[in-house]
Amino acid sequence: MLRSDTTAVAALVVAVLLAYFNALGAAFQFDDINVIVDNLAVHSFAAWSDSMPGIRPLLKFSYALNWTLHDSPFGFHLFNVALHAVNTVLVYRLLQSLSRAQSLAPEANWCRAPLIGAMLFALHPVQTEAVTYISGRSVSLMALFYLGSALAWMRVGHDEAGRSWRLFSALLFGLALLVKETAVTLPLALLLLDAWALHEPGDLRQRLLRLRWHFLVLAFSVGVMLASTTYRHLLDVSLSARGMLDNLLTQVNAVCWLARQIIMPWNLNADPDLPVITAMSLPLLLQVIVVAGILYAGFRGIRSRRWLAFAVLWLFLHLLPTNSLLPRLDVANDRQLYLALIGGFFVIGLGVEALATRFRRPQWLVGVALALLLALGIGTFQRNETYASPIAFWEDALAKSPRKARVANNLGYAYQQAGRLAEAKLAYQQAIAADPDYWRARINLEALEAAEKR
Repeated sequence: MLRSDTTAVAALVVAVLLAYFNALGAAFQFDDINVIVDNLAVHSFAAWSDSMPGIRPLLKFSYALNWTLHDSPFGFHLFNVALHAVNTVLVYRLLQSLSRAQSLAPEANWCRAPLIGAMLFALHPVQTEAVTYISGRSVSLMALFYLGSALAWMRVGHDEAGRSWRLFSALLFGLALLVKETAVTLPLALLLLDAWALHEPGDLRQRLLRLRWHFLVLAFSVGVMLASTTYRHLLDVSLSARGMLDNLLTQVNAVCWLARQIIMPWNLNADPDLPVITAMSLPLLLQVIVVAGILYAGFRGIRSRRWLAFAVLWLFLHLLPTNSLLPRLDVANDRQLYLALIGGFFVIGLGVEALATRFRRPQWLVGVALALLLALGIGTFQRNETYASPIAFWEDALAKSPRKARVANNLGYAYQQAGRLAEAKLAYQQAIAADPDYWRARINLEALEAAEKR
């Protein structure tokens, strides 16, 4: 068992390194310029310290660490890829714990479904935005502490020092919140693990009482955020973007778009052109019915289809901070799926394992699974090429969002930086045609034409 388990961990790490090897040569992209390259506060530890208190301090500390070691994008990408490899192993360990808790397989086969689920987590191309995109570290670094906290929590029911593990889990929760605010879902995620995985005795009141340290960390963190002028400003900007009801309608469409990203990962888009919806329509009504039906099936399956319920509720729980009532300037991004898909990936692994036990010669099933994982790994490798340069990045985005002014403008700027002025002018004109009020494209075009006349 030890040899098999060690081999499984090694296979996961190697799979990540092979799929993301070409990500190491990618460039700084999009938000990386604002939050890292042009942000003096992360160019040294002293500057980082002077900028505190501020938002996401642990995330910015990691940027300062990378910049201090070397200001090239290579080190940032190496950090991100290594982080994804560690997260993949943590996912594997978490899924192993879930299997053990439910006795879903004989001891010798505990690694099968967890290994498949972790491989899907490692190789699915939708994860590239949280790994290859340097700014996606806000999700993957948060996930490191989030998964660590969940694993510590799983030890509570299997170790005599339960109180120590609960405190350690709460500490990791606090670190996750210092990276990204969406970690607020963790206490509910732990309740899910308790209710549908651990089968711990006790009613809901007892379960909540066991989480008292986590709720104390959450209350303290929310209090700090509300006291921060920066957080209050960001909240005001968010609430002024659109009404909560309009945002809920918008996010129904966004959730369906994210589902398509999972099923059709060859259509990934770094800057999707998703509309803000303010009124019900027949297509939206159909989407509402589908989303509501999936949620209903999740709650309905709590007793009879426990793992299906776990996958559905885990998914929507992790989309709750970004894809529900609170408006965001960007309606949806692929990186929001980084943690949300773990439950679904595990259910796929359980399905493959269940099918394998029904056939005397399951080699064909193993072959299909390996072929699928290979295809996903190749898709990830190809998607990484999009991040090789700003031109490649924005050309890909414009091909998929041809009517989005920001995308065309950013491509124009990338062309201009590369000296391809005629193409830059065409891209700026496309941005203005898409949105005549987009002032950035107008300023860029006017500056380019003025430079040409000199």
